Amino acid sequence: MMAREDIIKQCVAVLGQIIDDGSVPRNIRRAADRARAVLVDTHTSPVVRAASAMSMLDEVSNDPNLPLHTRTLIWGIASQLERVSVDV
Repeated sequence: MMAREDIIKQCVAVLGQIIDDGSVPRNIRRAADRARAVLVDTHTSPVVRAASAMSMLDEVSNDPNLPLHTRTLIWGIASQLERVSVDV
């Protein structure tokens, strides 16, 4: 089983891909950047960071302007962050 911090690092990397993708609308990239900032803040527990980022990403995952490939990435990130929230 992967450690929580390793999962978070992978999610941060994928969020970086979304942020750097010019085909993604600006509001989605900003939300991804905010979620990434929350995930890298080590002053908070991994569970709280994961829950906060999931909440931010959930808001934009239903945006009608979200490209399908980005929606799939966001769903994958949310799935991984759920593992962080559930694993003890």
